[in-house]
Amino acid sequence: MAITFEHHQLDNGLNIVSETDPAAHTASVGFFVRAGSRDEPSEIMGVSHFLEHMVFKGTRRRTAEDVNREFDEIGANYNAYTSQESTVFFGQVLPEVLDRAVDLLGDLMRPALRDEDFEVEKQVILEEIGMYEDRPAFRLQDELIEKYFGNHPLAHRVLGTQETIKGLSAEQMRGYFQQRYGPDSIVVAAAGNLDFKRLIAQVEALAADWQPAGARRGYDEPSLGSSEHTLTDPRLTRHYLAVMSPAPSTQDPRRYAASVLADVIGDTDGSRFYWNLIDPGLADEADFTYFSADHVGSYAAYASCDLKRREQVERILLDTLDGYASSIDEGEIERARNKIATQATVRGENPMGRMQILGSHWLYLNDYLPLEDEVKRILAVDADDVRNVIAQMPFEPRTLVRLGPGE
Repeated sequence: MAITFEHHQLDNGLNIVSETDPAAHTASVGFFVRAGSRDEPSEIMGVSHFLEHMVFKGTRRRTAEDVNREFDEIGANYNAYTSQESTVFFGQVLPEVLDRAVDLLGDLMRPALRDEDFEVEKQVILEEIGMYEDRPAFRLQDELIEKYFGNHPLAHRVLGTQETIKGLSAEQMRGYFQQRYGPDSIVVAAAGNLDFKRLIAQVEALAADWQPAGARRGYDEPSLGSSEHTLTDPRLTRHYLAVMSPAPSTQDPRRYAASVLADVIGDTDGSRFYWNLIDPGLADEADFTYFSADHVGSYAAYASCDLKRREQVERILLDTLDGYASSIDEGEIERARNKIATQATVRGENPMGRMQILGSHWLYLNDYLPLEDEVKRILAVDADDVRNVIAQMPFEPRTLVRLGPGE
């Protein structure tokens, strides 16, 4: 039997999307919430990620112990994550226990948010922030994003800061939850061996009393300009460099060319950065990544190296970016698009991967794109498409941040 896509919207605005594959041996389901760090007031930065943690502390029907035990009982491969733009709770199970997984995940969408759990988990979040502050690559990434986006909400750190988390109250979190976890901000996505009508009935029973919150995301354009920043930390023994510049958004059809471009320039194996920086032994890490987001996108370059090579590595990295448009190799384009198409296909063959794609796509674009069509769009990218996206977004304006021990 063929894979079948279906969509249903509840009266309260919650969307349910699914690809049913009777031949699959598993089923996956995820609750995608349009709530991330870009949606937070600056003074409670980090609340989305903190809330993700609190969801697993229990509900009116389940304790935290119940949640962990029930996931274990059904053998679920489950997790959650928070980004700048969404918070996602998901699991993959055998079809026979999908009902239990849906009930459990749906119940988690209405967490207890108890004061005593909040105070305990706050210490966990502060420890997590401290751990990442001790990692130069993560510290550099946070600094780069802050400097690049400036006063725009996309500059917010997903984890928040020591100051914002210490100052956050349980009441503020409950208020944010009421505003951002309305059914009109949630997409339930499922894929694999499942009964869609049964899924609708179950989600409707769970969410029948959830009231729409009317939350809206702001889409103000970030004010971007070129700048350079040098940070020092005497504890470091190596040099780190990162660069960010504008790129196509998730809604922009040029995103396929941007993905191919990023792979050619900065994939970890066989890219321009690999041959120019890694293979000669100039840098121990170097990559170039494309991030597509809701109505905004960005490229990010990163490298780390020995102190005595910092100027040489920076020059080669920037020269590679600025010189690529005049040295496009069509063979590189073909290899990159084939690799990306293969990766998309492999991911899409797994119900877990397909569920993630379905949920994210509906959350951003409110439509459905079959895997076959996605692969066709990737394979259709040619050298002219890459030239055009560079001409229209030529890695400028760009923010450059250096991090090292100083002189």
